[in-house]
Amino acid sequence: MTDSKPTLGSSDDGSTRGMKRIWYRTTLFNAFIIGGVGFMAPGLWNAMNSLGAGGAESPYLINAANALVFSLMGFLCLFGGPIANRIGMNWTLLLGAVGYPVYSAALYTNNRFGNEWFVLVGAIACGLSAGLFWASEGAVALGYPEPAKRGQYMNIWLWFRTGGPLLGSAIVLGLNHSASSKSKGKVGSETYLIFVALQCLAVPLAIFLTRPEKVQRSDGSKVKIVVQDSWRAEMLELWKLSHRKDIMLLLPVFWASYFNQYEGNFETYYFGVRARALIGFVAYLGTLISSWSISRILDYRMLSIKSRLTYTFYYVIFLHILAWIYGWVVQEQFTKMSPSYDWSDKGFTKGLFVVILWEFSRQALQNWLYYFLSTMTDNISELSRLSGILRGQESFSQAVSFGLNTRDWYGGRVPLAVNTILLGLAVLPTWFVLRDHQPIEHDRSDDNLTHLHDEEQHPEKFIDNTRKGDIVVGETSVTR
Repeated sequence: MTDSKPTLGSSDDGSTRGMKRIWYRTTLFNAFIIGGVGFMAPGLWNAMNSLGAGGAESPYLINAANALVFSLMGFLCLFGGPIANRIGMNWTLLLGAVGYPVYSAALYTNNRFGNEWFVLVGAIACGLSAGLFWASEGAVALGYPEPAKRGQYMNIWLWFRTGGPLLGSAIVLGLNHSASSKSKGKVGSETYLIFVALQCLAVPLAIFLTRPEKVQRSDGSKVKIVVQDSWRAEMLELWKLSHRKDIMLLLPVFWASYFNQYEGNFETYYFGVRARALIGFVAYLGTLISSWSISRILDYRMLSIKSRLTYTFYYVIFLHILAWIYGWVVQEQFTKMSPSYDWSDKGFTKGLFVVILWEFSRQALQNWLYYFLSTMTDNISELSRLSGILRGQESFSQAVSFGLNTRDWYGGRVPLAVNTILLGLAVLPTWFVLRDHQPIEHDRSDDNLTHLHDEEQHPEKFIDNTRKGDIVVGETSVTR
């Protein structure tokens, strides 16, 4: 099955030479690969955490394990870009999927036998693995698609990634819906076995990811790659990028975007097992709608990219104001009452909408951030570093947040206050970066112009993709 539209070997005048597209090298196929791995690996991991504390009865051990996961993940995300650029995106993605089933198996042994040490081992495996996964996944999701379809393909990726928690929550709900699950407690141990089996499938799927230089876009443009000739050179590029003024100013929003790990405690404090399962399922439906809504605006071609980014920035701010005001009101009520709601209880809906609004606003910010970064460069090597920095900083923030939530903190007021302050501090520096940002807006013919600049402002380092398989190493072109 092939598409007859020729795209490889574009000439300077925008015409294409006679090579047909191969379906397994198209951007759509690769969006499904990256989405499928995200669906089964981190997606199902998120489904367990959407139960509150990985489905455990008490949140404190699991929060400590998750703090370890995200600490390690933060470091590996930062260095994931250079690693992916050296060993390849598909191998990085494969290694990034390995640790997830190990962690799920550890949660099973803890649930069934009370084993605690394996939870920490699983957390280490998952943290190391997840760092590589997020660095490679972000670069593929941002760098492979055609520029005009970037929001659309990012939405496909995020729908898959959110579909994993949705399926996982449906499984959990199906296994924990009986009357015996009305009260507080932990989920049934058989739930974890299904998750382990599904997450194992993500590992072989990753190997089918196409290498960047072989990707065939529908508009004939090429994925631009700048491969450094040594590990030292890769680390130097990462160091330069990390100290750029705009990246430094974005650090507060990188931290604020995923800091709200109090959500798991909120569910374990105030809801029974089957109510938590239902909340996880419904909240992810809201996440899908949020991703779809903002992606439609980000790909709206009647507006310039700068206008899309500006309008959606204010949209994200509005969503967070709404979500956090409502969250504070409900939290104060729950702190006084200390309820334990089942889904049949009158106060259940009030708490459900807190979680839905938190997830809805957070997903909108995630889409916006990824799209924003994708307009900073059209070189996938730099995108892998940018996505690694983003996910690395988000992971550090999650580690701190999970650590913060290993204690009760007066009914949740402390983590809520920290979240609110972080979000407030992030607005102004993010606006400064957006105000001065000049997004890359180019059409198909731009990909063939050799006078454009890469992140080092050396035009000679761009790849001349008119010759299939050409790739640039440092400043020397070699053919694979």
